[in-house]
Amino acid sequence: MIQVGEAREFVLETLHALAPVERALADALGCVASESVVATEPVPGFSNSSMDGYALRAQDTSTGSVRLRVTGTVLAGQVASRSVHSGEAMRIMTGAAIPDGADAVCMIEETSVDLDGGTVQIQPVIIPGQFVRHPGDDVAVGQLLIESGSELSGSQIGVLASQGLASLMVHPRPRVGVLSTGDELAGPGDKLAYGQIRDVNRPMLLALLRQSGFTPIDLGIARDREDEITQRLQRGVDECDAVVATGGVSVGDVDFVKTMLAQVCSSRARWMQVAMRPGKPFAFGTADPCGAPIFGLPGNPVSTRVSFEMFVRPALRRLAGHQLLDRPLVNMVLDCDMTRQRDGKLHLVHVDFRASDDGRHHVVRASRQGSHLLSAVADANGIAMIPDGEGLHTGDLARVMILNSELSH
Repeated sequence: MIQVGEAREFVLETLHALAPVERALADALGCVASESVVATEPVPGFSNSSMDGYALRAQDTSTGSVRLRVTGTVLAGQVASRSVHSGEAMRIMTGAAIPDGADAVCMIEETSVDLDGGTVQIQPVIIPGQFVRHPGDDVAVGQLLIESGSELSGSQIGVLASQGLASLMVHPRPRVGVLSTGDELAGPGDKLAYGQIRDVNRPMLLALLRQSGFTPIDLGIARDREDEITQRLQRGVDECDAVVATGGVSVGDVDFVKTMLAQVCSSRARWMQVAMRPGKPFAFGTADPCGAPIFGLPGNPVSTRVSFEMFVRPALRRLAGHQLLDRPLVNMVLDCDMTRQRDGKLHLVHVDFRASDDGRHHVVRASRQGSHLLSAVADANGIAMIPDGEGLHTGDLARVMILNSELSH
């Protein structure tokens, strides 16, 4: 057996971010920027009001309550046709340009208007600049907006849009082919013959890939025949940036994936027995000559799920240009025993954790263990990493990979 770290190093050491492409901002959410962006326009580009109210000269209110003559109204998107002079005010809406001569705004809640609308009573003393947004308050010309290597969030896309940008150079989302193998597999809608099982790995992986921000490509089910598996793997290499196959990587007589992997990836392929449970059998190679990574995962669904988190997802994030490859790892308090026997392996246990009033996260339940028990782990929001030994007990700290923080409340 080899350690998890050695297996991860073999997977990651030769992978690099995909070549940048130009993407419309609308399609760039979650992508990694391959270029830095510097502001060329100030935001806002002009002085404008942050409140509905009255634009005025602050010095006119220096003695307190004062009555000013209303000379017009400025709506957002409009420009005042005249200046504001001493003793005058102009009705203004949020976002509207401050009229020439005015240097402050009194919010409407602190005013009272005569019945004819000709004058307005300003109650408080107003200071210059009050409720005025100045040019460059948000973004100044020359300001670094997006750094190369940044994952684009919705807010960052909004900032880029404020500069009038329609597109950006990013590392593309990897296209990932998913292949299931095995004579025993039945697809959706197929009649289930005695001895067959439903293919759950492919739908699960396609969903996990989409959830992780990648583009999944369905390569279907390949029967346990060398030529069919090779053909499907080659199709995946030709059409995709990476391929994930499940089944056929153990030690059975018809475990062809590891054999075919060695053919498609003749220059760099390795079949491994990784010191973790579940997910011990694992194969990986990079296809000739393009270098596309091919992952061979075990067929039991919980093993597939764990191997995806430990090896596949970090590798694909590297292809996508991300700096942080792994999900967050947090020390959590155990509210239940998690005992085990020594076997030289890292045990990866699906758990349910919750935020507690003590300011820490607590593991409240461990799922039933078994590489075939997918329903038992479907609602888990973390994977606890239990090192080799006798296990951990209530009150101990466990290292937990956060799968879904939205389920932690």
